[in-house]
Amino acid sequence: MAAKNTKKVVSAVEAMYGENVFGLNVMQKMLSKKAFDSLSKTMNEGGALDPAIAGEVAGAMKAWAVSKGATHFCHWFQPLTGTTAEKHDSFISPDGQGGVKMEFSAKELIQGEPDASSFPSGGLRATFEARGYTAWDPTSPAFIKEGQEGATLCIPTIFCGYHGEALDKKAPLLRSIAALAKQMGRAGKLFGVKSAAKAYVTLGPEQEYFLIDKEFYNARLDLVQTGRTLFGRKPARHQQMEDHYFGAIRPRILAFMEELDQTLWKLGMPAKTRHNEVAPAQFELAPIFERLNLAVDHNMMCMDVMKQVADKHGLACLLHEKPFAGVNGSGKHNNWSVVGTDGKNWLNPGSNPHENAKFLFTLCAIIKAVDENAALLRATVASPGNDHRLGANEAPPAIISVFLGDQLSDIIDQLEKGEPKAAKSGGTIQIGVDVIPTLPRDATDRNRTSPFAFTGNKFEFRALGSNMSPSGANVALNTIVADALDVMCTQLEADVRAKKDFNKSLQAIFQAIIKKHKRVLFNGDNYTEEWHKEAERRGLPNFKTTPEALQVLEDESTVKLFEKHSVFSKKELLSRYEIYMHNYKSVLSYEAECARTIASTQIYPAAMEYQAALAATVTAVEGVGSKAASAKKLLSQVTKLSDDLAAGIAAIEAALDCHCTDKMKAAMLQTRAAADELEGIVPSDLWPLPTYAEMLFLY
Repeated sequence: MAAKNTKKVVSAVEAMYGENVFGLNVMQKMLSKKAFDSLSKTMNEGGALDPAIAGEVAGAMKAWAVSKGATHFCHWFQPLTGTTAEKHDSFISPDGQGGVKMEFSAKELIQGEPDASSFPSGGLRATFEARGYTAWDPTSPAFIKEGQEGATLCIPTIFCGYHGEALDKKAPLLRSIAALAKQMGRAGKLFGVKSAAKAYVTLGPEQEYFLIDKEFYNARLDLVQTGRTLFGRKPARHQQMEDHYFGAIRPRILAFMEELDQTLWKLGMPAKTRHNEVAPAQFELAPIFERLNLAVDHNMMCMDVMKQVADKHGLACLLHEKPFAGVNGSGKHNNWSVVGTDGKNWLNPGSNPHENAKFLFTLCAIIKAVDENAALLRATVASPGNDHRLGANEAPPAIISVFLGDQLSDIIDQLEKGEPKAAKSGGTIQIGVDVIPTLPRDATDRNRTSPFAFTGNKFEFRALGSNMSPSGANVALNTIVADALDVMCTQLEADVRAKKDFNKSLQAIFQAIIKKHKRVLFNGDNYTEEWHKEAERRGLPNFKTTPEALQVLEDESTVKLFEKHSVFSKKELLSRYEIYMHNYKSVLSYEAECARTIASTQIYPAAMEYQAALAATVTAVEGVGSKAASAKKLLSQVTKLSDDLAAGIAAIEAALDCHCTDKMKAAMLQTRAAADELEGIVPSDLWPLPTYAEMLFLY
């Protein structure tokens, strides 16, 4: 009998996965054992690269990159523009004999010095202080970005000013991860965890987006300039049939998705799920969970790759939160969880009372954190684009609340009373460790209307906008949970020193937190007017616009929170407020200017042309003795709407002159109302813009 062939068959996906990443598998082959062990420890635990191995790592990285066709390298960073940045330098160095050699030094790997003068700093540096520094983040591996004629080695870095001020989104994120890991380490010791491993945070950001034909995109100045349609009449059919969600994927879109997946897999991003979303022409990509810092880097890379791949397929990828009025906008669902020093997810209900003690400890910390810092979480998702989406019965409202589901809420209620007896949906609460219950793994359903929902073993923060960097929300989330854990651990540590019963102390902490912070818990429909009234009665904040929401960044309590955990200095935090407010005003200004341009140079002339044609028709009909009643009525309607459009244009110009964003928004809405009504009247061959019906269905 022939021996069974047990050799593993490597699939094409397994072979390509991570091939453009300088990951641990590549390092192990190209580095000495000493260098590999040191670098892999740095990648897993954080910290600075050992200078003693920097030269060897740089040499190996250059050799690998050149073998992949790379001619240049760049320090890839995330400035406060909300996008990514890179400056490419070639590997070439003159050899003194008329030729060149390929070189890459340890210094070039570890630190760069791009000009920082044109990046927003919010007052962190004077205009004449142009120096900015990039420093390699070894916890996020270098990767290859392929071009049409070559490739570039991209090295993920932080970006800071001359005096060390964080000018980017990565540095505060790494600080917040360290702050949370520190408090989770204290919690681990209290719960008897013997491991010396470092706690960490995981993230799985679901990315929503629209795809439309590139020709339509290029014909819409508003999409090109602002990312959203400033004009457009909702078509007769849009998403009301609910037939697009999870529907069969059209061949052209599937071809895009297939190339997108393969490109992302080469970059080591674990793209897992792809499907049609609710609105026509809307789709979603969801990855497998990764360590938070890497997941954020991957999401930023993903948004860039989406646009590039879409362009190759004659499509435009729209990442704006609300590219089309009247249909669902796009979000980025932030699936967040925390892994303790024991290597276990502490938001995963366990199989015994002791495991569930850790789960409930973490859960109560999050409830406390969200209630005390709801305004801060709201500020992290504030943007001009997200203002169009939040609270629009398609996305969570601006009111931050926590969804736990009926079963878990029932247990929380019983813990508050101190006498848990039984769990809903069957099963009993085991008292094994005093009053800590045993919970099933699927302890909750999904609530798509909640901004902050527990979904089995993680919390899903659903209020993020689709084109936002996940960094801001997670910096805040990590920090506020770290702060809550700090308070709880301090109390428990004091009780342990006083030789109090651990489980009774734990129960007392749970009860106190639930009683004080249960107002933030809500399992119902967050879209209803009743909830808005109830939330107001409970005292929950409801900031509906970006300027309102951002004010919390200036509060002294917010400054103290971030300074306490060494995440932001006061100067760094206030700089964010200045930058985000400047961004808000800038976006409103260029949207208003774009709306004025389109209305004045495209829509108004089309209306005038049709008005002239109608006037000629009326004259001609009356010239042969008829009354032309219907033509007169239509002419009167078009004339009035044209006048309304002209009044709207004048209102936009006046708002731009006085730099008032509220007036800009009102004037744009006034202008759009007239334009969209004209779209339903002016003949299609005269209408200058691709319509919603064309863009959403012809792709």
